Amino acid sequence: MKNAYVFPGQGAQYSGMGKELYENNEEARALFERANEILGFRITDVMFEGTSEDLRQTKVTQPAVFLHSVILAKVLGVEPLAVAGHSLGEFSALVVAGALSFEEGLQLVARRAMAMQRACEVEQGAMAAVLRLPDVTIEQICESVEGVVVAANYNCPGQLVISGAVDAVNEACEKMKEAGARRALVLPVGGAFHSPLMEPARKELAEAIEQADFKTPICPIYQNVDALPHTLPEEIKSNLIAQLTAPVRWTHIVENMVADGVKNFVELGPGEVLKGLISKISADVSVESKGTF
Repeated sequence: MKNAYVFPGQGAQYSGMGKELYENNEEARALFERANEILGFRITDVMFEGTSEDLRQTKVTQPAVFLHSVILAKVLGVEPLAVAGHSLGEFSALVVAGALSFEEGLQLVARRAMAMQRACEVEQGAMAAVLRLPDVTIEQICESVEGVVVAANYNCPGQLVISGAVDAVNEACEKMKEAGARRALVLPVGGAFHSPLMEPARKELAEAIEQADFKTPICPIYQNVDALPHTLPEEIKSNLIAQLTAPVRWTHIVENMVADGVKNFVELGPGEVLKGLISKISADVSVESKGTF
């Protein structure tokens, strides 16, 4: 049976990720070694033996999660009915669906990571998780705060992440607690991802995306920006460029996939974050998470 495959984003990494794949599968080992060549350093050493701090290095985190997901999918020989990825995971989804080659996907992810790091250095930002407050209330509070703060990740009902300038995020958190949020907790991340503060990174990544060779995928990809299925390369590129400064509409992606007939979701990559989110979004689907083959 064909399944819908979903791919996690930054934050899912852990020490030892992908090691079993490398050691027990020749195809996986060859792809990991190819990645080492492309990146110009042995990312496998950090993935397999590095500390959690090592894995938080910008040049490591995003490529590591991408490699784990994509190489696992290739080894399993998946045939997706539909694909989607959370933030960074959208690049994994595009490669698995055949819209991008493994090499170009990895190069774009590496470029994305460094562009985001540079944007964080231009202006310090923050993100915060808000629990048990209606989306519309969160959006209204963000609009009422002076400074940059926006809804960034619509993860599941009752869980939304905001992003923006440090002072604005802190002020929004206080207002959200006053409005009845169960929690409004600043997250240990290095920047204001999926907010206007990522505009320098968006511009830098746009040049690389425009030059990349995108093909028609073998199945629809539900993209972060509008939560809708896409197969036209130009639409996919445009949405991918917009992604860095736009919110991740994960709740709406899953709802739309279910409405379009998806019954079975398989999460490929490190961790089980998406499995948990999907289960909270829809009780009528099966979800499994695979971190190895």
